[in-house]
Amino acid sequence: MRLPASSNRLSRVRALGTPCAGSASSARPLRDSRGAVLIVALLISALIAVALGSYLNLNLSSSRLAKRSFNGFAALNLAEAGAEEAVWSFNRAQSGDTTAWTAWTNNGAAAWQKFPNFDFGQNNSGWVKVYVDNFNPATNARPKIIAQSSVGATNDSPVTKMLEVTLRRRSLFANGLVAKDSIVFSGAVSSVDSWNSDPDKDSATAAVPYSAAVRSDKGTVGSASFVNSAVLINQANIWGYVATGGGAPQVGTGGTVRGADTPAGVDVDPRRVSTDFNADFDAALVPADGTVLATLPAVLGTAGLTTKWRTAAINLSGTNTLTILGDVTLVLTAATGDAVSVTGNAEIIIPDGSNLTLYASANVKIAGKGIANLNVQPISCQIYGVSTSPAGQDIQIAGNGSLTAVVYAPSGDVTLNGNGDMMGAVIARTIRLTGNAAFHYDEALAERDADQPFSISKWRELTSAADRAPYTGLFNGW
Repeated sequence: MRLPASSNRLSRVRALGTPCAGSASSARPLRDSRGAVLIVALLISALIAVALGSYLNLNLSSSRLAKRSFNGFAALNLAEAGAEEAVWSFNRAQSGDTTAWTAWTNNGAAAWQKFPNFDFGQNNSGWVKVYVDNFNPATNARPKIIAQSSVGATNDSPVTKMLEVTLRRRSLFANGLVAKDSIVFSGAVSSVDSWNSDPDKDSATAAVPYSAAVRSDKGTVGSASFVNSAVLINQANIWGYVATGGGAPQVGTGGTVRGADTPAGVDVDPRRVSTDFNADFDAALVPADGTVLATLPAVLGTAGLTTKWRTAAINLSGTNTLTILGDVTLVLTAATGDAVSVTGNAEIIIPDGSNLTLYASANVKIAGKGIANLNVQPISCQIYGVSTSPAGQDIQIAGNGSLTAVVYAPSGDVTLNGNGDMMGAVIARTIRLTGNAAFHYDEALAERDADQPFSISKWRELTSAADRAPYTGLFNGW
């Protein structure tokens, strides 16, 4: 039996799954899928909102941290600038500027000043307070500078920094043997060590002579050159430190660089060798005054008095002597040849309690009995080579006895030849030790230049409450 055509079409439509009009159950799957899509969209939107919020919060936190870091570095720089302001005042006063401390408030030995209103942009401002515990220090004093700084915006918690800076006077003789170019040890058993002739830093007490009982491991040998052959230790024994401007010191078989803390069996202690040494070789200032001498007498100066003299040269031979009395400054004006020539059994005698400061631009050759300095401290005999000629200046000091002196000749080539003890310090263009002498650096020399400017010997940031506690009260009320 054939069905009607309309029934066949309806059957085919139903067979294909097309819902019939007016059927309620056939519409539910569409509405359910629309609701699920909406829920998923809301969840995704919420996740995006959370991610954006976290990202914005991270950016805000990073911005705050960056600002705090910026303020921290700014505060540290500001504290350093305040400390440098104090160092500048120290050295202005040292150079004779009577107004160096006039802007500072002072009470007794202390002085302080606040430097306000530093603008760091973005509503950030800062100030630094600087306190000096001794603005008129004695020769051997080591004054301290305490600097406290603060940087921040008006409504923010500021970043504060505090520094403690210790000063010391610079010294021409802060090291034992220092050369601009090279140092060469040629002796088979030469040595370097140190001792302190003034351990209590009190010139009123008796000086301490060198002996094995007071021997120390602070003998210093340094060259500013970066060439590997700049320091030839060879067979010498260095009881202290060796430093170069970049090259490696050359130590031969039997040579050592050691200290009291060097392990047994170690010949060259790497902790006592450095390659970052640098030094200033400023020209020495020659006095322009002094009484002119046509001929040099056998006795120069007066005991207990300070005198200055000028003459062409010192020429001593045979058994001739030159005795120094009192505090004598002698300027030798010869420009060529030998400014000092001591030969045979001749000698320069410096009795205990007298001092000689010698300036020479021509060559210096001291042989024979040499310089008989009866003082304990090397600072009592100062020899300045003041030549500025590119050819340099030849300075030769020889003798088999002891030599107690300091030599400063930044353009000079210094040769020390002898088999005795040499006590003091030498700064020169080149240094050569040709004998088997034992060189003893006097550590007190680093403290004796009263006319030298100040430099920073110790710097530290005070970060903990315990470190800051001793100084916090200093900054209240100003």
